[in-house]
Amino acid sequence: MNTCAWIVFLDESGVSLLPQIRRTYAPRGRTPLLRHRLNWKRASMAAALGYHATDPERGPRLCFHLKPGSYNTTALIEVLNELKAFYREEPVVLVWDGLSAHRSRAMRAWAAEQDWLTLERLPAHAPELNPVELLWSSLKNRELANLAGSHLADVAYATEQGIHRINANPRLPWSFLTHTGLTIRPPTSQN
Repeated sequence: MNTCAWIVFLDESGVSLLPQIRRTYAPRGRTPLLRHRLNWKRASMAAALGYHATDPERGPRLCFHLKPGSYNTTALIEVLNELKAFYREEPVVLVWDGLSAHRSRAMRAWAAEQDWLTLERLPAHAPELNPVELLWSSLKNRELANLAGSHLADVAYATEQGIHRINANPRLPWSFLTHTGLTIRPPTSQN
């Protein structure tokens, strides 16, 4: 593993036009109502949250992708090509879960040709080790909470606003990492 690489956690999540119902406040006696069309249109989002392994002053960096439908191997390879450009072809150690598209033959063949990329898997059934899970929680509990959009564009707009909010506060991505119990510290010199 390259010691001057970005350590990047990647995860996917889905959103739909069905509202993420959350507790809210309202004047006494006026229970809020969410009115929406029962619509199953879905979009998928992928986020890559990176921390520099040897220079914490360079990070964190958040790369985000949103698309209608769901991710498959081909779509994830497109996301990884965007990630390559986002990190300017610097070495990346990508940490992700065991989704079948992450383990597919086509993904393994593509990754084997990438000299900038090292793939690592999270342990099975351990989403609490992925800081991107906390990013999803932040979006779904704030920007997407009780959102009764008419079109996927409404959900996309709210999601992008949440990504801007998270990017505007560099302490927030660090808090996601801290909450996992994982740490990234520069190596100490051995003099």
